[in-house]
Amino acid sequence: MSLSQAQKKAFRSIGHYLNPVVTVSENGVSDNLLAELERALRDHELIKVKLALPEREDRAAMLVELLNASQAEQVQSIGKVALLYRHNPQANPKLSNITRFENHHGRR
Repeated sequence: MSLSQAQKKAFRSIGHYLNPVVTVSENGVSDNLLAELERALRDHELIKVKLALPEREDRAAMLVELLNASQAEQVQSIGKVALLYRHNPQANPKLSNITRFENHHGRR
């Protein structure tokens, strides 16, 4: 599934108001980190991930690893923060950032 430019634009506008819910440190990817990433994507669909790694190449490699492990799509990446999306057809409307911000400015 590939996101259209309009979807990415809408998701970026929502992402502006989100805080990172998962932080990846220099310790790398662990089972607990992947479990938390899975839970966050299942509950919220659209999440911010903080990549607390000093080197740009390390952050890019870690992001690719997270995307492959979670089957999520990258919406945006700026500096040490990435915005990830994975659709959940049974998402809880009270938790889903997509549903909660449905009438947000910039969304139709």
